Amino acid sequence: MPTATGAFIGADLIREVAFELNRRAAIHIPGDVRQSVRGMAERETERLSKFVLLEIVNNYEVADEDLRPMCADTGLPRFYAKVGNEARLEGGFVAFERSIREATARATTEIPLRPNRVHPITRNDYNNNVGIHAPSVDYSWEPGADWVEMTAFHKGGLFGGDYRMLFPGDGIDGIRRFYLDVISEFFKRGLSCQPAIVGIGIGGTKDTCVKLAKEAACLRVVGDRNPDPQIADLEDELVELGKRSTLGAMGFKGEGAVMDAHIEVAYTHTGGMPVSIHHQCFALRRSTARIHLDGEVEYREDPRWFTDYYRRDSVS
Repeated sequence: MPTATGAFIGADLIREVAFELNRRAAIHIPGDVRQSVRGMAERETERLSKFVLLEIVNNYEVADEDLRPMCADTGLPRFYAKVGNEARLEGGFVAFERSIREATARATTEIPLRPNRVHPITRNDYNNNVGIHAPSVDYSWEPGADWVEMTAFHKGGLFGGDYRMLFPGDGIDGIRRFYLDVISEFFKRGLSCQPAIVGIGIGGTKDTCVKLAKEAACLRVVGDRNPDPQIADLEDELVELGKRSTLGAMGFKGEGAVMDAHIEVAYTHTGGMPVSIHHQCFALRRSTARIHLDGEVEYREDPRWFTDYYRRDSVS
């Protein structure tokens, strides 16, 4: 494998790691999701929901054995990059993003991935999952580090997200109502391919709110809790509300619709309380790698996206 070049992380190394992340994400579902779905299958008492959950677990295992993508719809490849403040990249970030695009095009052919990315109006398809703003790359920064972390995420699903502008007077009850409205609308028809992880973004501007909801659904492991105790309690409550909804796997009756609920917040305008909800289905395809300045590469399943610095509420 290519290595770092001198005092820079090489573009060739970025390209090879991005390809490997695409491969791992497509085939191997992270352990936290596997364990959660397996536990839900053991606890489920409704026959059809239990059958669906057991088949999902079996599908995970077949994908691993056959080294093939675990879902026919291989989603939309995208990347999250956490960059150390002291990191140096060969060719800068233009070369960094070019390496990711080249790796995604190669992965589409060699893994293979379904070429899902098309022009929204002309439906033009280059058959490589590359195009305008595709694959997207979102960035965050980390002080005192010289490494770069990349998370490949193959985001599927056409349904399962919503946004509502609430007001301070709506309070926690308003969040609960919106949450139940959304899971009822999408889950009862199986549109979110549940069991799903529900991400809830609260506050910020509309774009920040929607972004946080998606990151909460996609980039935290099952069972993780927000470090704010009040928010963590609400996460637990929303999981329980999901169980009591009588909605199960893929829209059948049961209690296995919500795998977990993750909340992230941002300071917002004093007159409003925007809320966004995002669903991530059981085909949770992600893989993370940290690339050190000396060329060492560490692969892992937990993105660790929500660092203390990312959630900072102070000036510095």
